[in-house]
Amino acid sequence: MEDGYANLPTSHLLGSVPAVTQDDRKPAAPAAQDAGATSRLQEFPPAPGGNGGGYRPPGAPADGDVENQANWKGYFNVASYAPYFNVDTDVVVDRLISSVYPMDGFYRKIDANPDMYGPLWITTTLIFMLAALGNFATYLMQKKKHLDIWNFDVGYFNWAASVMYGYAIIVPAIFFFLFQYFGSRPSLVRFWCMWGYSLFVFIPASVLLLIPVEFLRWVIIALAGGASSWFIALNLKECTEGADLMVLIASASVLQFALALFIKVFFFA
Repeated sequence: MEDGYANLPTSHLLGSVPAVTQDDRKPAAPAAQDAGATSRLQEFPPAPGGNGGGYRPPGAPADGDVENQANWKGYFNVASYAPYFNVDTDVVVDRLISSVYPMDGFYRKIDANPDMYGPLWITTTLIFMLAALGNFATYLMQKKKHLDIWNFDVGYFNWAASVMYGYAIIVPAIFFFLFQYFGSRPSLVRFWCMWGYSLFVFIPASVLLLIPVEFLRWVIIALAGGASSWFIALNLKECTEGADLMVLIASASVLQFALALFIKVFFFA
């Protein structure tokens, strides 16, 4: 019996079951499976935040990257200016001291972290002080001349706000574009910060200008204007990176001293 089965051909023993070769036992290539899954994910990826699916072409930015595509919109976003007001009191005080003592390396202090809080506070305080103390100085001078008629001039406030805010915003912007035109690469925010702190010296000077002695008033405003001009010149020279822009630096210094003369002539005449 065994000899009979032994003599039967192999095909009769296997019947209709197909033979399995060694290649058929190998699993499907994972690269092909991943490619198919990836293509399906690219066509219908999950929406950001888990709010459901939706079609997004491959390479399209997520919702969080939309603002990065239009950076110019950040100029009209109040939140983009928040970091410039996030400073400590100690930092502001240190910068105020450096603005009075120009040799203290003010521009290096604001290079990594310029702020707008200090310049805004300085300019606004100076506006109110010029309007109030200018009227009070006029009262003292008229009282010295035995004049009984004196009225509070509200126009002082309008002039102070227009001149100081305009000077602190427009003048740094003009010099920023001029420096760029002549090959330097300054920062507009640092220019605004530097020019804003340069006005601090006029706050104590406006108090001293209450002295009803004309000669002392001219000495005080000359010293304040000279210190502020020297502060601007030193910091502009430091930020020019070796470029020969002495004409622009001298022009900025002269304009700063002209502002001091305007304060004396208009508010403390």
